[in-house]
Amino acid sequence: MGYKFLEKVKTPNDLKKLNNNDLIELSAEIRDYMIKTVSKNGGHLSSNLGVVELSVAIHKVFDSPNDKIVWDVGHQVYAHKLITGRYESFTTLRKENGISGFCAPNESEHDTFYSGHSSTSISAALGIAEANKKLGKNDYTIAVIGDGALTGGLAYEALNNAGRSGTKLIVILNDNEMSISENVGSMARYLAIVRSKPGYNIFKAKTEETLNKIPLIGSPIAHCVSYVKTRIKNLMYKSTFFEDLGFNYMGPIDGHSIEHLCEALSSAKLSDEPVLLHISTTKGKGYDFAEKAPSIYHGVSNFNVDSGECNSSSTNFSEEFGKTLCELAEKDKRICAITAAMSLGTGLKEFSEKYNDRFFDVGIAEQHAVTFASGLSKGGMIPVFPVYSTFLQRAYDQLVHDGTLQKQKLIIGVDRAGFVGEDGVTHQGMLDVSYLNSIPGITVYSPFTYDNLRFDLKHAVYNSDNLTAIRYPRGCEIELPKNYKISENDFDYFENDKKVLIISYGRISVNVMNAVDILKSQGLNVSLLVLNKIKPISKEVVNIALDYSHVFFYEETIKSGSIGESFADLLFSEGFNRRYYHIAVPDEFIPHASVVSLMKKYKFDTESIVENILEKCNG
Repeated sequence: MGYKFLEKVKTPNDLKKLNNNDLIELSAEIRDYMIKTVSKNGGHLSSNLGVVELSVAIHKVFDSPNDKIVWDVGHQVYAHKLITGRYESFTTLRKENGISGFCAPNESEHDTFYSGHSSTSISAALGIAEANKKLGKNDYTIAVIGDGALTGGLAYEALNNAGRSGTKLIVILNDNEMSISENVGSMARYLAIVRSKPGYNIFKAKTEETLNKIPLIGSPIAHCVSYVKTRIKNLMYKSTFFEDLGFNYMGPIDGHSIEHLCEALSSAKLSDEPVLLHISTTKGKGYDFAEKAPSIYHGVSNFNVDSGECNSSSTNFSEEFGKTLCELAEKDKRICAITAAMSLGTGLKEFSEKYNDRFFDVGIAEQHAVTFASGLSKGGMIPVFPVYSTFLQRAYDQLVHDGTLQKQKLIIGVDRAGFVGEDGVTHQGMLDVSYLNSIPGITVYSPFTYDNLRFDLKHAVYNSDNLTAIRYPRGCEIELPKNYKISENDFDYFENDKKVLIISYGRISVNVMNAVDILKSQGLNVSLLVLNKIKPISKEVVNIALDYSHVFFYEETIKSGSIGESFADLLFSEGFNRRYYHIAVPDEFIPHASVVSLMKKYKFDTESIVENILEKCNG
């Protein structure tokens, strides 16, 4: 590549030897390498481009891994990875057996916490800081959190506990939605820079110490000076929220000035109370296409660096869900849509434009979204909340207590259900079946064609009286074999013989169909039953399975608590005493790899299905 500085940074200590101009050039090299790599591998681009200087400054000032850095969400750690010894492996980003696109403690001692979900950094960092305090360590703990993540309630719970903890905690608020607002003005910006300089805080501390030593009048003068300073500052900044919580607030600071960032971070180290450093950055900084459209380049597949053109399919399940919802909303003004800061990713962009008065972006607050939806339902609306499977996990309590227990009509679109591929361990949609299956009174559909997705959504809107979840995979529908047609019924039964029955649902049903055809060509006539509604399971499905000597149940989810386990219980309670095989994901977390590779690894590909059934039936 021929990078002057980046190739030589093997550890953060190498970075500490560089001067300010060198660090500016290093930042440019990081951006260049980052863009080239993500253009080939896909990944999170805008958020990572926005924190290059911040990442450099943090590692310049602090001593990782002794000082712990906790990155919120973790989709902004590419520069951090490059600085902490992963330059040579960076080309494997998000590839199977390569480095993760998120923080991964098993990958590096510099990655403190797994962080694929939002608003967790301050809580985790406070815990580490408290542990350091109790164990007598003088190490610092730094939490880096974006303004978007501050829409999540967990962040405020942590702030409430952290402010007066007396720990060496530094919270960096990365504000990338706006520049420093106009009402702050030039003088306020200047004062923000001055207040962030180490010399300012040293002078302030020594002045207060000197005043307090003067008999009788020293302490009142110090108190008066502090009061006047606070009043002036409040007039300038018009906000004391973080200071009211007990933080020493610094900022706003230009998040792309390494000099100012280093000064501010060095100053924060001198504080005897938790610090909140407010910085302002530009999402997508340094790549024109990402700066102009940061949402589009938030998470991208591979793309052309010169044109910015992304290589993505024309339609997908998320878009089909949103399109159908728009069609229903045009005829029914009760229908409204909710997103947890994911309108583009969950297919709600068109809805937000056409029916803005019925569209609610609640921020990164899945728990609130579900309970809010329950309130909308109570008031007579029909709320629809599409959300990624991995993020719906956070709202389990609300699904139970505020959804089904209340018998409210809610519709949850469970997007990215099943394997999601390269986003990896924190994003795989492996748990929704099990936790939804545990909730009494809920209805769950698992369509894998666009037609069934549309039908299930319409059915949920007009024929369901309680919470309904519709789970669908990431990406596009897979073309069905020509001899199969999926109906709008709860299940489809393709009878061939009364010896072997395969039951499946969701995306892997296509692989099962292809396997059935191959098995037929080899002389084994296998029957197939494809579920559309997976909870509750129809009694008729159990009765069909009772006639078979070999029953195979395939599902692309974790085995514990799954539909296959529930079905086995129903089947054996009816006296089934023959062979039942349940093929699902074992009790483990799924690393990043392509969906195709994961299908093969967990024996869901067509070839593995054929081999398994032939072995069990001919053995």
